Amino acid sequence: MNQIDTPQADSQTRDGSLLGLTQRQPPANMQAEQALLGALLTNNRAYERVSDFLTGAHFADAVNGRIYDAIARRIEAGQLADPVTLRGEFEHSGVLEPVGGMAYLARLLTAMVGIINAGDYGRVIHDAWVRRQLIEIGEDVVNNAFGARPELDGVDQIAAGEEALFRLATDKGQDGGFTSFDRALADALDVAEKAFHRTGDVVGLTTGLRDLDKKTGGLHPSDLLILAGRPAMGKTALATKIAFSAARALMREALDAPPGTQAKGSVAIFSLEMSAEQLATRILSEQASVSGERIRRGEIGQREFDRFVQVTRELAQLPLHIDDTPAISLSAMRTRCRRLARTKGLSLVVVDYLQLMRPSVGTRPESRVLEISMITQGLKAIAKELSVPVIALSQLSRQVESREDKRPMLSDLRESGSIEQDADAVMFVYRDQYYLQQRQPKETAYDSTEKYQTALEDWQRKMDLAHNRAELILEKQRHGPTGTVHLFFEGEFTRFGDLDLVHEGGYPPS
Repeated sequence: MNQIDTPQADSQTRDGSLLGLTQRQPPANMQAEQALLGALLTNNRAYERVSDFLTGAHFADAVNGRIYDAIARRIEAGQLADPVTLRGEFEHSGVLEPVGGMAYLARLLTAMVGIINAGDYGRVIHDAWVRRQLIEIGEDVVNNAFGARPELDGVDQIAAGEEALFRLATDKGQDGGFTSFDRALADALDVAEKAFHRTGDVVGLTTGLRDLDKKTGGLHPSDLLILAGRPAMGKTALATKIAFSAARALMREALDAPPGTQAKGSVAIFSLEMSAEQLATRILSEQASVSGERIRRGEIGQREFDRFVQVTRELAQLPLHIDDTPAISLSAMRTRCRRLARTKGLSLVVVDYLQLMRPSVGTRPESRVLEISMITQGLKAIAKELSVPVIALSQLSRQVESREDKRPMLSDLRESGSIEQDADAVMFVYRDQYYLQQRQPKETAYDSTEKYQTALEDWQRKMDLAHNRAELILEKQRHGPTGTVHLFFEGEFTRFGDLDLVHEGGYPPS
């Protein structure tokens, strides 16, 4: 079908300069719009061919769009939609006056070419709408580049353009709206059915830690999880462990699928503190059981280096992506997550750590607390928009060090304005061994050798109990129980793992 009302002009003048966009008419096909409406009014069953992708907003002519929406409302309500039944809605509204009044509905019937072609008409209309949206995005990009928004530098303008294109490609440019309760119930039943048919305790994406999966059921879409701790507690190591385990689980699913199937998702790590090379070295150290410190110093033998190379080859296929941009803004992070979701699929986002992030471009928070609040709200929005779990690492305030029991609490979160409020789960990493090492008794502090020996033996006993042990304190969980998960921690390889309390005789789980 030929496009009408789309006069074409030479895109360049004689001197080669581009014509202004306003000198050309936006893409539209009025013949297709009228033919589709005529087909719908003639036979309401034609609506089934376009209802899943077309709305009134896609029509170039606003009157045609209003007519389409009116037809759709009646059909979806189980009522007849034709010129007679639509008379009551349009007769006194004045909507049809620009096109000749009620007689326009009768003329639409004569514009109908064939009911069987309704789907083709709909796609022509939708394609013209997409191209009009692209023109609008292009105009915004050009205007911003000429200085319409001076607060945006070139990189931020790229991010804004990518965001608009992503929204067009995935959301079809439509704003969100209400979800009917029956639709929400159907979605909930679908999730429950998948959980019912899945073996084991993990419903979501695995963390690679057995006892944590039991408490949380894995990592769930749209959840924002805060993993916090004081320096040297192992936040990055634990987050890396979870990210690596999730990526490996995604790869295994792909391997179990028919040949040629790619991993259905990927894991994104935004490492604001460590470089991508440092993070990769940490993962390699853990998997190859070769000390990262010895790797950096070159103090490894041929056998260890060969194992290092072998593990590197094995891990190279993991769907794991690292972005080590320092002080990345929330808007840039959102854009890159959207791009990865579109190109590779996205299943998990890890941010290390949120206090090093910047809020979205163009915002100027009045205080640091408000800035962190905007960042956590933005991370939660990313989790909901892309339907992926987001794990954000966070520092704790120094007030932890002033207490006798140094296990963290929710009030210890730094700039905690809305971190606790926005998070679906808050977890704290704690290693008693770290603090015990600093409290080794000194003989000069005791007035007798016997008292010193007693204190030293008591300290050694506590050190033995805390050796290679870590606690993951699940202080808040919106959809499940709280409590403490005891983990194994091997400092040489900065490696977390499951702790077998039954056979190793450790303290019981809380």
